[in-house]
Amino acid sequence: MAKVTEEYYAQKRKEILDAAYRVCVRKPITSVTMKDVIAETGYSHGAIYKYYKDLDEIIRDLLININRTYTFEDLGKIIEKHGTKDWEKAIREICSMLADHMIGAGKDVVKISLYCTVFAMSEPERAKQISEKIGEESVTPLLSAIHSMSVYLSDVIKANKLHPVRPVEEIILFIVTYYGGVEDSFALSDDEESSSGFTNGSPKLHFSILADSIISMLKGVNK
Repeated sequence: MAKVTEEYYAQKRKEILDAAYRVCVRKPITSVTMKDVIAETGYSHGAIYKYYKDLDEIIRDLLININRTYTFEDLGKIIEKHGTKDWEKAIREICSMLADHMIGAGKDVVKISLYCTVFAMSEPERAKQISEKIGEESVTPLLSAIHSMSVYLSDVIKANKLHPVRPVEEIILFIVTYYGGVEDSFALSDDEESSSGFTNGSPKLHFSILADSIISMLKGVNK
């Protein structure tokens, strides 16, 4: 009986999270209310509070689920496969992986990610409290990937005696800023990807350009 109760409890929480997900796709997290989630689930006001004490707990679990589902786990494999010798191939493969990751996650997840950024900027204290509740899982897959890329680029520069046009920190800043721009383009574009994969909102095109840019910056000038 205890097992059935646990399964029932978990199923109800999942239904609430699924409802919150749908709401967060339609409107920014900053404007989402508990009333919105309750209406989406179809549950009574009292029923929701049996499983979550407030909206921030729901947002916390929603973000944890997204972080667990959409990871950049192939990044380490790509780096290990190519090492520092075939770094140009690695950069291109990594950027291709980023495109596939974004397409695989889908516009809804990317849109929620953008809303989270706005949320963190507009309500920093609340966002910090939610982050603290998440704990170790508050480190998003993207942040972990950024750290790995920073280390890898440093190793590439050292091993190949490159003279990049900008320090690694600034190249990483460029990558992060560019990534955010691609997210905007992908999430806000209504265009369907053409057979060639090249549309205004196509991550494949954007990340191909990013790969060229990173390689150019790393090569810098011969000295």
